[in-house]
Amino acid sequence: MDPWLIWLIVAAVLAVVEIFTLTAALGMLSVAALATAGLAGVGLSAPLQLLAYAVLAAATVIFVRPVALRHLRKPQTARFGVDALIGKPAFVVSEVSDTDGRVRIDGDEWTARSYDETLVISAGATVDVMEIRGATVLVYPRE
Repeated sequence: MDPWLIWLIVAAVLAVVEIFTLTAALGMLSVAALATAGLAGVGLSAPLQLLAYAVLAAATVIFVRPVALRHLRKPQTARFGVDALIGKPAFVVSEVSDTDGRVRIDGDEWTARSYDETLVISAGATVDVMEIRGATVLVYPRE
């Protein structure tokens, strides 16, 4: 079997194992094996292939992996869908209590309940969206 094919198999195995472990280290080793397969394909001798793999693997794990992990661990900053409505102001269309009510958020009407079950919020008030449960928003009056 050709050496470049062996390096490709090693790269593929490491990539598949990386998918299941998500450590980013095996992915870097896979990239090093893939680059070594290219070097083997152009006729580099076996000892130089091993040296190239060792250097490439060390370089990717030391320099690239920390950058990749920083990007993987970065928290999501933007909220999407109904999660984006939490914290937004809403206009009370019909009185909101712990059992029923309607509010308008960005032009859309929602079924609403009072976040504090003891409060009754009159129509015309401005409230903040505290939580969303299904298609119902829980709101609290603005001070």
